[in-house]
Amino acid sequence: MTMSQRSQSPVAADAVISLAEQLIACRSVTPDDAGCTTIIGDRLRRIGFSCEFINRGGVTNLWARRGTAPPLFCFAGHTDVVPSGPQESWQSDPFRPSRRDGRLFGRGAADMKSSLAAFVDATEAFIAERPQHGGSLAFLLTSDEEGNALDGTVAVTEALVARGERIDYCIVGEPTAVSVLGDTVKVGRRGSLSCKLTVNGVQGHVAYPQLAQNPIHRAAPAIAELAATVWDEGDESFPPTSWQVSNIHGGTGAGNVIPGSVDIEFNFRFATVSTPESLQARVAQILDRHGLDYATQWTLGARPFLTGRGALIDAALAAIRAETGIEAELLTTGGTSDGRFIAEICPGLIEIGPVNASIHKIDESVAIADLPRLSAIYRRILERLLP
Repeated sequence: MTMSQRSQSPVAADAVISLAEQLIACRSVTPDDAGCTTIIGDRLRRIGFSCEFINRGGVTNLWARRGTAPPLFCFAGHTDVVPSGPQESWQSDPFRPSRRDGRLFGRGAADMKSSLAAFVDATEAFIAERPQHGGSLAFLLTSDEEGNALDGTVAVTEALVARGERIDYCIVGEPTAVSVLGDTVKVGRRGSLSCKLTVNGVQGHVAYPQLAQNPIHRAAPAIAELAATVWDEGDESFPPTSWQVSNIHGGTGAGNVIPGSVDIEFNFRFATVSTPESLQARVAQILDRHGLDYATQWTLGARPFLTGRGALIDAALAAIRAETGIEAELLTTGGTSDGRFIAEICPGLIEIGPVNASIHKIDESVAIADLPRLSAIYRRILERLLP
């Protein structure tokens, strides 16, 4: 049976759908794995993978590898999901997968248990056809992507660095498609830099402003300048860096008190043309220019990364074209992903997954027909890179 015939086979299609349903039925609300990696690990062991759990801080992390020869190709993803929200708002139990109207419903259906099922299905089919394939295969799975992401993928990459293991190619199964499967491949992500800014004043009575210093009033012109600043113009791969206030808190709760300080939280989503250091320096210049008494607490959530055209992207575009007839768009939009950790030890990393329109929503779902097609895309990529 050829790959094209297999992707259209009802038996093959049901196999990947059934595995997705099995994973959705695991109530793996972050950071609980709820048995997902046990299910996947058992499947991988049967086809020659050695499985290692690199758990930390109550987080389940699986590193599975088959082979020792280069290049090393890795499928990466997360088993954890966000909370379902009010279950009564769902048309069916979010952790009891339901098929209706050509779609598979359940929490994690799109983000990203369908991708995990397609990873496994594609790998099983690839090894069955090419048991002596070139290179090596790996899976990197965590239950801490939707949460703090402190003890998940980063724990595995730290362990790999410590023993000198590097990854040559990686596909993260994040839901990347916008309208139809295959329309978008993420080839990078913007960086994320957050700050808690405290501007100090002098607390007092609102009726006697001459005896106080209102920090909100003092901060307002600086906030306006920060909001109006053009941080960079982006480039051919990244949109311009953006600056957004996410929270402002000041005051005692009383209506007749000028607050003594105000806390302002903001975030940069930045392109590779800027650095965390340059952005911090420019913020300080603006705050100093306005004569503020202030303190800053900076948190670097992610550095930007970008994978250039090469064997991995060419293989992905060809696979998508063969299965869907679509010329995929290469983008770096969206939030952060665990790709930011893997990119530190992997020069070639992209993200391909199902349509993302329903992720984190009530009645999250994925088109059932997309699952075997996604598996076929992954398998075609393996055939190109590990002949």
